[in-house]
Amino acid sequence: MQEIVVEPQPFSVLGLPVHLLDDYGKWLRPRLHQGIGTHIVTLNAEMTMLCEHHHTLANIIRQAELVIPDGAGIVLYLLLRGQKIRRCPGIELAEKLLQSSRQLGASWSVFFYGGAQGVAQRAAEVWQQRVPAINIAGTQHGYICPDEEEQLQQTLVKLQPRLILVGLGVPRQELWIAQHRSLCPQSTWMGIGGSFDVWAGVKTRAPAWLADNHLEWLYRLYQEPWRWRRMLALPKFAGKVLVNRLTQ
Repeated sequence: MQEIVVEPQPFSVLGLPVHLLDDYGKWLRPRLHQGIGTHIVTLNAEMTMLCEHHHTLANIIRQAELVIPDGAGIVLYLLLRGQKIRRCPGIELAEKLLQSSRQLGASWSVFFYGGAQGVAQRAAEVWQQRVPAINIAGTQHGYICPDEEEQLQQTLVKLQPRLILVGLGVPRQELWIAQHRSLCPQSTWMGIGGSFDVWAGVKTRAPAWLADNHLEWLYRLYQEPWRWRRMLALPKFAGKVLVNRLTQ
């Protein structure tokens, strides 16, 4: 009997969609296998507030096939609206997709793009050790000149990797994916921020007790204090959520 795949239901978070599913990986695996083009966006409070002024980014998110609740603020907003759903960190969903190589076989490949020089390559080597069956078609760091950009596009057209992970940071990675999706129309594209750094051992994730208490952002600020201006989006988002809740 063929397994029934439940389609994700979109729920509006301050005008942006978040798709609600119990198991995002389960929904994505058949799409990877069948070559159904997909753009995955990992939505958090910072990105939501950025969209108030960055209308191009907002439209890209609205057009994405899958938007997951990556940030604690998004989960809190959904809870206040009666939607009980667990946070889905983008790095964990990306790891599930990479581990799917065991089930999907070597007929599909992965491409890593982003991070500092050598980081994506190191991350690929780590994953090759974790999942020997994985087929990593190639890697490219995120600091490239126009000529290298053109070469990267030609490489993607030639390889047609089934999964393309892009770690350029927000909003650059989302804009880049939207601009280049047509190069590999059967691929699943996902912006993963600094995940390459974590896999390569350059940075570490927050301890579980911080993540479980929705304080992963505090650990990120500790690692990268220069992000403090960007973190100002969090109280602004909380204020928006409160006003939205009281008025509606």
